[in-house]
Amino acid sequence: MSWTTHLRGWARSLKQQTLVVYFAARDPRTPWAVRLAALAVAAYALSPIDLIPDFIPVLGYLDDVIIVPLGIALVMRWTPADVKADAHARAAVAATRPTSRGMAAVIVAIWVVVIALLAWWGYGLWSARRA
Repeated sequence: MSWTTHLRGWARSLKQQTLVVYFAARDPRTPWAVRLAALAVAAYALSPIDLIPDFIPVLGYLDDVIIVPLGIALVMRWTPADVKADAHARAAVAATRPTSRGMAAVIVAIWVVVIALLAWWGYGLWSARRA
């Protein structure tokens, strides 16, 4: 087995685990602290925008290789066993569905709005201090 085949398998497994974390976060039996952590991990992993952009050598992919698996591992450790089992079943069904480019556009639009609002808020603070 070549390293590229192994890497692709690992990436598919990571995507599957991200879906499990997402479904565990939406389950009402999940404690609120675990739910919050799971939503943060799933949002970061499924978002097309990264904390460190992928075009930056080494660091761009290093955040995906470290942050996402570490977050998934923590959430999976804190999630109750019955919730994990249900989330695994739902993720297996969801993984067979086709992807939606429209939803990707919605996610990018949300990120753009959030960044614009943060920039506007930051500019307001900066200009108030200068006055």
